[in-house]
Order: sequence, then C-alpha cells, then structure tokens
Amino acid sequence: MAKVALIETKRSKTNYKSEFDHEFEFDQYQLCSNPTITKVLKRDCDIEINTDDYDWVILVGSDALKYFTKINSITEYSGKKVEGKFLPVINPAMLAFKPEARNTWENSRDNIIKHIKGEVEEVLIDESVAFGIQDTERANTFIRAAINAPKPYIALDSETTGLYPRDGYMLGISLAYDDKKGAYIDTECFNEETEALLQELFDKKAVIFHNAKFDMAFFEYHFNFKFPQFEDTMLLHYLIDENPGGHGLKQLSMHFTPYGDYEKPMYDWIDNYRRENGILKDQFTWDSIPFDVMKTYAGMDALCTFLLYEKFVKIKQNKKLLKVYDNILIPGSRFLTDVQNNGVPFDRDRLVVSQELMQKEIDEAIAELYKHPAISKFEEVNGKTFNPNSTVQLRSLLFDFLGLQPTGKKTGTGAASTDAEVLGELAQQSEVPGLILAIRQKSKIKNTYLDKIIPQLDRDSRLRTGFNLHSTTSGRLSSSGKLNMQQLPRDNPIVKGCIKAAPGHKIVAMDLTTAEVYVAAVLAEDKALMDVFRAGGNFHSNIAKKVFKLPCPVEEVAELYKDRRQAAKAVTFGIMYGAGPKKISEQVTKDSGKYFSPQEAQEVISDYFKEFHKLKSWIEENQKFIAQNGFIYSFFGRKRRLPNVGSTDAGIKSHSIRSGLNFLVQSAASDINLLGAIDMGGYIKAKGMKARIFALVHDSILAEVPDDEVEHYSEQLQGFIQMDRGISIPGVAVGCDFEVGEDYSMGKFEKIYGNNI
Repeated sequence: MAKVALIETKRSKTNYKSEFDHEFEFDQYQLCSNPTITKVLKRDCDIEINTDDYDWVILVGSDALKYFTKINSITEYSGKKVEGKFLPVINPAMLAFKPEARNTWENSRDNIIKHIKGEVEEVLIDESVAFGIQDTERANTFIRAAINAPKPYIALDSETTGLYPRDGYMLGISLAYDDKKGAYIDTECFNEETEALLQELFDKKAVIFHNAKFDMAFFEYHFNFKFPQFEDTMLLHYLIDENPGGHGLKQLSMHFTPYGDYEKPMYDWIDNYRRENGILKDQFTWDSIPFDVMKTYAGMDALCTFLLYEKFVKIKQNKKLLKVYDNILIPGSRFLTDVQNNGVPFDRDRLVVSQELMQKEIDEAIAELYKHPAISKFEEVNGKTFNPNSTVQLRSLLFDFLGLQPTGKKTGTGAASTDAEVLGELAQQSEVPGLILAIRQKSKIKNTYLDKIIPQLDRDSRLRTGFNLHSTTSGRLSSSGKLNMQQLPRDNPIVKGCIKAAPGHKIVAMDLTTAEVYVAAVLAEDKALMDVFRAGGNFHSNIAKKVFKLPCPVEEVAELYKDRRQAAKAVTFGIMYGAGPKKISEQVTKDSGKYFSPQEAQEVISDYFKEFHKLKSWIEENQKFIAQNGFIYSFFGRKRRLPNVGSTDAGIKSHSIRSGLNFLVQSAASDINLLGAIDMGGYIKAKGMKARIFALVHDSILAEVPDDEVEHYSEQLQGFIQMDRGISIPGVAVGCDFEVGEDYSMGKFEKIYGNNI
C-alpha cells in the first residue's frame, strides 16, 4: 500500500478521510501549528516532515503548494501530479463561499485517488509525439502531408519573440494535422515553396488556433498569410465556461488532454538560464531558448490545440451558442485583429509636454499639502518630514493626529485602509485627505499613463494594445496589454487629449445612450417604458415626470425637481443591477449632495414599478428562472451559468441572481455595439475607406477618420448600430451620440492647457 501524507495550511474542521471516501490511509500535517495565526506566512511554518518518507504527498490549498514547489496556481494544478509525488488540490473549505468550485474539487479528488491507487497511466512525450524540423525539404514534406490529411482542419500555433507583431518576429510555427503528433518548424528553413504550401494549406483546411487574434496578427504581418476559415479553441471554451481567467492553453491542456504540464521542462530551462546568466524576468527573450529545448513544448502546443478542438467542438450542437460563436466571436476576432493593428494614434510631442505639465501639477499639489498647518505640526511632533507615500505615516496623520473617523474599510492585514475611495470619504472631515488624494491622482496619471505610453509607441506614433472577447462574463470587451483603454482617466482630459488625429483627420467617437434600459424595455415588452423612448427629449426627465406625475413641462423637470429626477435616474439604472432601497439611497445622496433616505428610496421604487409594471414582472420572472435553473441565456444566445444560486449563503445566492439579471441587459446592449462595429469594419474594407477604428471603450467606438469621410462614416456606423437585430422599439432606434474632434478629449484638453501644444 502506498504511503501518503496530507498537508494543509492550518488544522481545519474538514474530515479528509471522509472526503476521500476512505480509499487510502494517510498521515495529516499542518504548515503552521499555531491556531491563533490567521494569515500564515512562510516564517510561521513549523511543519516537520520528510517528504522522502512518502510515496505521495497531497497538498491542500495554495499555501501548501507554494511551500513545497515553485507553483502558485492551485486551481490550475488541482488534481494533477507535480514533481513526481505531489498532488495539489483546492481547499474544500472554500466550497462554503464558492460553491461553483465543487466540480473542481470532486474531479481533483477523484484524480488523486486514481494516482494513489495506480490507475493513472503515465503518458510519455517523445519524438514520436512532438518533434522539431529545421530542414526545408522535411518541412515541405510535412506540410504536404497536412494538406493531404483526411481531417478537414489543422491546428496551428506560433512561437514569437514579442507579444505584438511589430515588437518581435516569429521563431517558428507549430502544426498538427491529427491527434497523434505535433511538429515545430523553424522559420529559418522557410523558402518560397514552404510559404506557398502553407498558404495552400490555410486555403484548403480550417485552421484551429488557440487565441486566433494573437497568432493571425503575426502570420499576417510577417508573412502576409490569409486565413479564409479559422476556429479558436479559446473562444470555444469561453462558450463552455464564460468565467474569466481559465481559458489558457496550458490550463485547458492539463484538464482535457493526457499530457499534463508539458511545458514545465522548458520553463525549468528558462529559470536555470536566467539564474546562471543573471537575467531578470522582463529582460529574457524567447530567442535565447535553443531549438531542441523549444521543439517539444511548441509541438505539444499544436497537438493539444488539435485535441482540445475535437473535445470542444461538441458545444456547437447548442444552436444558441453556435450563433454566438459564428456571428459574434469569430467575426469579432477577425475585426479586433484589425483594430489592434490600426493602433491608437498618439501625438508624441503632446505626450512629452503633458509629462512636464503633469509634473508641474504634482509639484504644486505637494507644495499645497506642505503649506497646510496640520502637516507642519505633525512633522514637529514626530521630528521628521512627512512622507505622503508612507501608509504608516498617513494612517498616523489621519487617524491618530487629526482624529478622523475611519470608514471601516480594512486592508488585507486588518489595518485601516487609506485607498482612494477612503480618502474621498475622509475629505468630508478634513482638507488633508483631499490634498493627498489630488497628489495620488495626478501621480497616477503621469506614472501609469504618460510615462509608460511614450516608450511603447511604434514608429508611426501609434500604440498597439489588446482588446479581448473572452475576459468578461457579459461579453463586454476588455482591454489589456500595453494600455488598458477601458481605464483612461475620466476626470482629467490630459491622456485623452494626447490621442490625437493626424492632420486632415478627426477623432470620431460614437457612444450608445441608455442602451441597457432600451434593451430592458424591449425584453420586458413594457409599453409604458417604450413610450418614454418614443417621447424623445431628456430621457430621465421624462421618466421622473411620468413616475411622479410632475405638473411642469419635461424641459423644466431638471431645474424644478432635481431630486426627483436624480431619484428616477438612480432607480432606472439601479434596478438593472438589482439595487435595493439602501443602494438607491446612497446613490441619490451622492449624486444630489442631499440626503435621500432608504424609506424615500423604497417609495420611489414602488412608484416606479406601478408605472412600469411589465418591467417588474419581467424582472421577477427572470429572477425566478435563474434561482431555479442556475443559468440564463441572453437575447443573442450567450449563456450565463450561475451555480451559486444553490448556495446556502443568502448573500451569495442573491448576488448571483442579481448578476444574472444584469447579464441579460448588459450583454445584449454590449452585443448591439459590437455587432455594429464589426459590420462597420467590414464596410470600411469593402468600400476601401481610409477610416480606422482603433478602440472600443465601454459603449464607445473610436475611429480616426479623414475629414472627407467623417459624415459618411458617421451615417454608416449609426445605421449599423441602429439596425433592427430583433431587439428594437418600433418607431425609435437605440440612441447613439457622436462627437467629432481633433483629439479624444473633444476640445477639453485645449480648454485647460491651451492649443499651443
């Protein structure tokens, strides 16, 4: 019988013998024996164990995994064998607050039992499975075999020296045409015949990528390859599990193929190489990896992509999800490849001057802080200069010296928080938090944006960053990479002002207006709410007049009944997110600057639903459906799985139901915008226009457009956005506003900083 140890962070109430169905005996250990320690650090670990005494060691949770290995991701490795004898598994205690992890726990537990009982067959990766090709004729022969292979698809991957085509080059390509082997071909052995054969292959077969947007960009930029038919296993898995963070090739290969952590030997080589040569992680480049080290990892990438496709393609049997894949995700991937390639247009000279301007503002804000008498008194008492970047000193200043009342928000260590939200609240008690907050905000603009953008600009002064289809549960796009376009400063136009059109061009920004409410009105079939849209004019004033039976004309509501209009607005948006009286109360108080009680909020909600009773029925029906079924489909066919509706925790359950309701409106509104952008991108190509869409930010579509195309571009885009896709109010299209300017700030930059930059 195998000798087994189980190691957890601290002693818990979990009966592991029962959890593992008494399938084997084991010795149980804890990293830390002190029950009073809440957060166990490495220095607190006092475990005494010789792992050599055991055949298998079960590591429960991330702390135990990190202590015995170099691995950080417990979810990724849960249930998998690591370094010969370690068997990581997620902590089952987390199921109480994260019930959606139950499948991971159960599958991991079953896999561990199989490993210990000797029921897992080790899969050997050798030259017959993954191999390298550096000879031109051999490469061409392999590609011909792929062309003539019986399967109508092949898997393709690239190994590159950078994350963006202009920052690096392709070291090689990985190719698999069956489920038995994958080849890594060195690009150095390519000749004209090789490239012609590859294009013939891409024309004949559907090309399976894992993250097509990344690979296509490199293949198109460096070789001008075209891909008439392509699929994406990352996006297929996104249809299976829409939760972000679990779509990586490595993660999926570990869970859905027999090959496990095939890339570990290569990353071990990288770690040793960096250590031996004193190379920092961000300084290492992939062209340092020898071909013989790279070939196995790279060949396995293609083979595993092939295997994943054959597993995931079954999701296409779901007609709703197939429509999402065929009509949104695949066209969206093609479109966003072009958007990323277009690049965000920056004015390099304006960026340089803006750095100086922002540094001047920071210096002035710091000077203003040190002028405050509280600072000089604090320095006098403590005998040293106050450092606003020291959280210890800041806490002492705010809570001990000034005696401000803490908000109750804590850090991970249990100390009183001094983050931006807290400083904003504390500013109502004293000037000092506001002064510190101003320094932070200005410093963030300079350090996070202005300073980092310039070195990342390409020679054409454009910045190529990423836009993602698979990173949100609603389907809304996210942005990542060199610049997160979704998080540009809103209150200060200095960064947006540096996104500037070339001479003879304009920045055109289209923004959806009240789209989620529009969607809700259609889905709920609420005629009264639809009538508000038909009435035109100011939407929220119309809502307020209708709900509260206000005696004045709509045009006077904002002036005469500001509080009522604000309340109606808060309820309109709040109900889409499941907001209750308390939340509505807080929002109206914040927006109006006048206290609005929960009781008043409840009255407003009641009045609101009396007027829009069909909306109320629709909300209740969908909440009931989500609670009973644990999932819901959006209008365009996206599926939102909500397993936490089965939680025994009322807070978790209600949050899950609210998330599902929000998904219905947010997802549909987002897809209206994305589909319109995709159609516009196709129109630009078909008509040979020079307009370039370079970003989708929240509900906005941003483009750089030649002056003589602005009117035509705007008309066409509006037409695509307002196209009847089955979710329209008869007689009135979804609202979209257009702004046209020299830069993305639409004149706000020049208003503050002048026009001489």
